[in-house]
Amino acid sequence: MSHGHSAPDANGRRAIPRTVWMLGLVSLFMDLSSELIHSLLPIFLVSGLGASVLAVGVIEGVAEATALIVKVFSGAISDFLGRRKGLLLAGYGLAALSKPLFPLAHSVGMVFAARFIDRIGKGIRGAPRDALVADVTPPDIRGAAFGLRQSMDTVGAVLGPALAVVLMLAFTDIRHVLWFAVVPGVVAMALLFWGVREARPDPAEARAFRSPIRWDAARGFGAAYWRVVAIGAVFTLARFSEAFLILRGQDMGLSAAWAPAVLIVMSLFFTLSAYPAGRLSDRVPRSAILAAGLVLLVLADLALAATSGGAWLLLAGAALWGLHMGFSQGILAAMVADTTPAGLKGTAFGIFNLASGICMLLASVLAGWLWQSWGPSATFLAGAGFAAAALLGLGVPVGRGKRE
Repeated sequence: MSHGHSAPDANGRRAIPRTVWMLGLVSLFMDLSSELIHSLLPIFLVSGLGASVLAVGVIEGVAEATALIVKVFSGAISDFLGRRKGLLLAGYGLAALSKPLFPLAHSVGMVFAARFIDRIGKGIRGAPRDALVADVTPPDIRGAAFGLRQSMDTVGAVLGPALAVVLMLAFTDIRHVLWFAVVPGVVAMALLFWGVREARPDPAEARAFRSPIRWDAARGFGAAYWRVVAIGAVFTLARFSEAFLILRGQDMGLSAAWAPAVLIVMSLFFTLSAYPAGRLSDRVPRSAILAAGLVLLVLADLALAATSGGAWLLLAGAALWGLHMGFSQGILAAMVADTTPAGLKGTAFGIFNLASGICMLLASVLAGWLWQSWGPSATFLAGAGFAAAALLGLGVPVGRGKRE
């Protein structure tokens, strides 16, 4: 594609293109909108609509699995079309349209539909958005461009729950507060429509549509790759939806207004640890960083399973959960890349995301069933058990060299 790269400045460094900044702002406002809702939705479902915790697990599991699985195919479709912005408008548009459905919902089924639509939108937009960042950015500053967009997205993930706390203290009624999520969703769509420019397609790069998962080629993957897939699958079983952190906060005495503070703490520690952990994984074996992340998850689950300790132990568990996200989210992806040949990266990530999506559904349903049948401590103890199992799976080295 023709990229329209920015010219170097006086020091010979290129500025990050305007399109990347605009995509970062779009991500910030949409994440602010989504996390404002997400930080209150479990309480709204259980306390406002009388849903069971198992129902919360099913809703969250289906929603997050849908996003992962749709994401597998959206990138290939955007390559086939040679255009990204149309899919971005569709993805972000579905998310924006879903926002009014939450405060209007008077049944669990309507919330499920709204969450499903929202996550389909997330799945549609993810890969084309990243592809557009790559299209418009010179290779020498591509890491900075992706880092900037991810950082702005994370700012929205912190501001959303923070705004939820402020608005709940002011209005107390969850339905009233959920309406405020519509505004940043509309702002995100306006920024996308008027502020983001499509990269000009290069006819020489046109290609026929090809499935993002090439099962015939996948048979040629080595044992190291399938070990990463297996570890990632067990890891996903251990990392069920953050909705259960919010419910745990309410269960341990936080009011509906203050329960989103759990997500604020988690997102802050995720933000602080992700970049340093990623850089460190370029210098030491990636499996060592992932092992540290699994240890952090075990500690987080044990803290959240404790029946005494109050709010401080709850917040410590949320902080440890955020640290484990920082020590794992990018590391597993890097391990997939390390264990597959260059021509099969798309297939490798497609299979990995598909496995993760299925396990995310199983994890959240299992977490809800354990909570409902045996109590919240059982949910987090089971999570600790799955994390420990994944840690044992790391005992066999993955790959060779410093990045294994």
